[in-house]
Amino acid sequence: MPRRFRTLVLVLLLAAGLSSAASARTTLNSICHVKGQEENTLHGIGIVVGLKGTGDGGEYLPMVRTLATAISRMGNHLGTTGTPDLNLKELKDTKNVALVMVTATVPAGGGRQGDKLNCKISSIGNAKSLVGGTLFVTPLQGPVPSVDQQASNLFKGPDVGRNRVYGFAQGDVVVDDAKTSTTIGKIFEGAQLEADFYHPFMLDNKITLVLDRDHAGFQVAQDIADLINSSQLSFEAQQGYLARAVNQVNIQVAVPKQYRNDPVLYVSQVLSLPIQEPQVKAGRVVINEKTGSIVIDGDVEIGAVVVTHKDIVIDTDPANSKRFVPLDPEGNSNTKLKALVDALNRVNARNEDTIDIIKSLKRMGKLHGNLIIE
Repeated sequence: MPRRFRTLVLVLLLAAGLSSAASARTTLNSICHVKGQEENTLHGIGIVVGLKGTGDGGEYLPMVRTLATAISRMGNHLGTTGTPDLNLKELKDTKNVALVMVTATVPAGGGRQGDKLNCKISSIGNAKSLVGGTLFVTPLQGPVPSVDQQASNLFKGPDVGRNRVYGFAQGDVVVDDAKTSTTIGKIFEGAQLEADFYHPFMLDNKITLVLDRDHAGFQVAQDIADLINSSQLSFEAQQGYLARAVNQVNIQVAVPKQYRNDPVLYVSQVLSLPIQEPQVKAGRVVINEKTGSIVIDGDVEIGAVVVTHKDIVIDTDPANSKRFVPLDPEGNSNTKLKALVDALNRVNARNEDTIDIIKSLKRMGKLHGNLIIE
């Protein structure tokens, strides 16, 4: 058989029946997290210098103004008077500088002063390439640069004015794939924090558990609240119910008095509580059109249809099994999408054709599951 179907089709099958699935157990930390433990992004506007004539050019005024300001702050005022007034005409022939956006992500666990982070560099002007460039020292603000009060709850360090600076970025820009884009690059450990970054997770002696998107639901939230209230932690508190489901995503949990001086211990005990693994609301099909991969949940079913695509004809209706070889030999009332993909494989359908058929099933309402296109 010719190997025309080169893309690996990953099919996730259930390991056992419904009885074994119902008995699967996990812990709370695998389906939810504590509010406040999220990644945060620092950002700033900088300039990349040292380019070989591939910069923005002297006609791009935002870059020229930024460069002139940087030069002025270094004590070298442009113009003949030596005044802070900037003479932009002196930079009209600049071609080796590019205006860029600089971003760095502080991990969910926070950061300490002196920690170094990777940063991403993206051109926002007319530059043709950032290859060979060096990022000039750039202050990083964020997550909300204009709200000092909110930011002060996250960062512990000296204030530097209203637009608070939490770190600085600089270094040689590396462009990963020059064939795809030469105006996006990165700097390994190019950003350094200048303040401690703390993630507050307890407010008014309460924590909030946030369900992951794939497990969010009213019943799951209530089950978690009931689990905490019926656990040994609730008995130790001796103050009634500790947990309350606020909505389908958030569960608010009171921290008992004996744990308020050590809330980390309490959070660790809550997240380690065992629970029956929630069932996914609907099966999923994940298609990556760039790589051509198709990942199918074994539970995804399709309705009765006749698939005609180019020189392929497949009937998924079990009622027609007397006239055609049944697509699903087990004779289930609804055909599994896995069976359809297997049938397409047997007739050497191209991967692009299989993806088009799955999309058509979704548009017709015959795909009984969630389709995710990456």
